[in-house]
Amino acid sequence: MNVQIDDTCIACGVCTDLCPDVFVMGDEIAHVVTNPIPPEFEDEAQQAAEDCPVDAIIIT
Repeated sequence: MNVQIDDTCIACGVCTDLCPDVFVMGDEIAHVVTNPIPPEFEDEAQQAAEDCPVDAIIIT
Protein backbone atom coordinates (compact mmCIF):
# COMPACT_ATOMS: atom_id res chain seq x y z
CA MET A 1 0.00 0.00 0.00
CA ASN A 2 1.41 3.38 -1.07
CA VAL A 3 0.26 6.85 -0.09
CA GLN A 4 0.67 10.36 -1.38
CA ILE A 5 -0.72 13.76 -0.47
CA ASP A 6 -1.79 16.08 -3.26
CA ASP A 7 -1.64 19.86 -3.30
CA THR A 8 -5.23 20.25 -2.09
CA CYS A 9 -3.98 19.58 1.47
CA ILE A 10 -5.06 22.35 3.87
CA ALA A 11 -2.75 21.28 6.73
CA CYS A 12 -5.63 20.53 9.07
CA GLY A 13 -3.62 17.89 10.94
CA VAL A 14 -6.13 15.03 10.79
CA CYS A 15 -3.65 12.66 9.17
CA THR A 16 -0.80 13.51 11.54
CA ASP A 17 -3.08 13.03 14.54
CA LEU A 18 -4.37 9.66 13.32
CA CYS A 19 -1.16 8.24 11.89
CA PRO A 20 1.99 10.11 12.98
CA ASP A 21 4.22 7.22 11.89
CA VAL A 22 3.25 7.82 8.25
CA PHE A 23 2.35 11.53 8.08
CA VAL A 24 4.14 14.64 9.38
CA MET A 25 3.20 18.28 9.06
CA GLY A 26 5.43 20.38 6.84
CA ASP A 27 5.52 24.14 6.53
CA GLU A 28 2.36 24.33 4.42
CA ILE A 29 1.05 20.79 3.87
CA ALA A 30 1.40 17.34 5.36
CA HIS A 31 4.06 14.99 4.05
CA VAL A 32 4.42 11.22 3.85
CA VAL A 33 7.45 9.88 5.73
CA THR A 34 6.90 6.15 5.26
CA ASN A 35 6.21 4.65 1.84
CA PRO A 36 5.13 1.99 1.28
CA ILE A 37 2.98 1.97 4.38
CA PRO A 38 4.01 -0.81 6.79
CA PRO A 39 1.16 -3.27 7.41
CA GLU A 40 0.83 -2.23 11.05
CA PHE A 41 -0.09 1.34 9.99
CA GLU A 42 -2.40 0.57 7.07
CA ASP A 43 -5.64 0.86 9.06
CA GLU A 44 -4.66 4.24 10.54
CA ALA A 45 -3.53 5.56 7.15
CA GLN A 46 -6.78 4.43 5.55
CA GLN A 47 -8.75 6.15 8.32
CA ALA A 48 -6.75 9.34 7.76
CA ALA A 49 -7.60 9.21 4.05
CA GLU A 50 -11.29 8.74 4.82
CA ASP A 51 -11.30 11.56 7.39
CA CYS A 52 -9.34 14.07 5.29
CA PRO A 53 -11.76 16.99 4.75
CA VAL A 54 -10.41 17.75 1.26
CA ASP A 55 -9.63 14.18 0.13
CA ALA A 56 -5.94 15.07 -0.34
CA ILE A 57 -4.66 11.62 0.70
CA ILE A 58 -4.40 9.11 -2.11
CA ILE A 59 -3.79 5.46 -1.23
CA THR A 60 -2.95 2.92 -3.91
